Amino acid sequence: MAAAARQACRRVSLDAPIMPAASFAADETAGVAIVVVAAGRGIRIGGGVPKQYRRVGGQAVLTRTLAALGAHPAVARIQPVIAADAVDFFRECLGELDAAIRGRIAEPVEGGATRQMSVRAGLEALAASGAPETVLVHDAARPFVRPELIDRAIRAGRDHGAAVPGIPVTDTVKRVEEIEPGIGRVSETPARESLRAVQTPQAFAFGPLLEAHRAAAGQNLHGFTDDGALAEWAGLPVVVFAGEVENRKITQAADLIEAERVLAPDAGAPAMTQYVTRLGTGFDVHAFTEGDHVWLGGVRIPADRGVLAHSDGDVALHALTDALLGAIADGDIGTHFPPSDEKWRGASSDQFLAHACELVRARGGRIDHLDITVLAEAPRIGKHREEIRARIAAIAGVPLSAVSIKATTTEKLGFVGRAEGLAAQAAATVRLPDEEGA
Repeated sequence: MAAAARQACRRVSLDAPIMPAASFAADETAGVAIVVVAAGRGIRIGGGVPKQYRRVGGQAVLTRTLAALGAHPAVARIQPVIAADAVDFFRECLGELDAAIRGRIAEPVEGGATRQMSVRAGLEALAASGAPETVLVHDAARPFVRPELIDRAIRAGRDHGAAVPGIPVTDTVKRVEEIEPGIGRVSETPARESLRAVQTPQAFAFGPLLEAHRAAAGQNLHGFTDDGALAEWAGLPVVVFAGEVENRKITQAADLIEAERVLAPDAGAPAMTQYVTRLGTGFDVHAFTEGDHVWLGGVRIPADRGVLAHSDGDVALHALTDALLGAIADGDIGTHFPPSDEKWRGASSDQFLAHACELVRARGGRIDHLDITVLAEAPRIGKHREEIRARIAAIAGVPLSAVSIKATTTEKLGFVGRAEGLAAQAAATVRLPDEEGA
């Protein structure tokens, strides 16, 4: 390893560690690793203790973050990056973790003066001990990361090479130019529909991300505040997948208070957010026309005819999109993607479903189950069933077990029975935060 790389991943001595530094077999190092950035000072939060070591609900924020990440079965290694003077804090966090999770945590390395320098230190440490295929980078101060979000991050990172979680922006955003202290002139109002607030964990193919960090360091560029921005600078295509509102970052004192409210039952508030279950249904139909395939559930299925539609005519995804929109009482597919708009002509329906899923998560909701019934004499979907389930699970960011698809005929009755078209009906079950105390 070059001298610069050795400097970038200086190990932090734990003196008499709580446990030996974790050692990893070759098959473990080839999988998924996570760099946890915990070297910040957290000065905005006050109190003299960095935010990642502050206690909420009886445990340090970093302890909760490491526990959430280490419990995920796909995570082989966790590489912490800490400040050199935070060893005692870090040892205390390790002591609160289960032995099985501690076994996935590598010896920490010392962070740098910027977040970017700290991430590079973690990446160099992983490279020195056996480079993984996929690396996630996560903020230590995001303790509410859920397994489903980690699933989506890993999948998106493997599929696309560079992926970041984002949630839709609900406030109007202005770009301003300062004209005097505290006063700025508006220069632009970007459309909210194209904006996302970016979170972590961010996921990347390991080699390209490390090379991007090395290239930026070689040019003395240290102003990137997230790895997605650095990847963009390096020319890597970056995609955004669905984040979660609950995956909040603890930055201000008010964030600590809210985290305490969520986690501590003795604080006079519920131990966790209370949810109500909502059920939405959807239905869609398309007539047959000339063609050689139909789209069902995001899968192209050979057929002796196509369907007449403004978009790709995927009745399964259209019905499912309406079901999700119904569950959150947010109009229907035509409201969000009007057929009168030419930009949706021939559009792939997976983006309709993905948008509906983002809207659910933007409200703090969780998708529990998606169920579809296709009504058609032909084509038969039996041999495509598992491919369709997998595709819908990937689009929606849910486990495969949360997706069901069935098919039936109408016993030769009606337009379906006469083979004039096909239809689909869907149901979606979601949980939403109980804002009314029901």
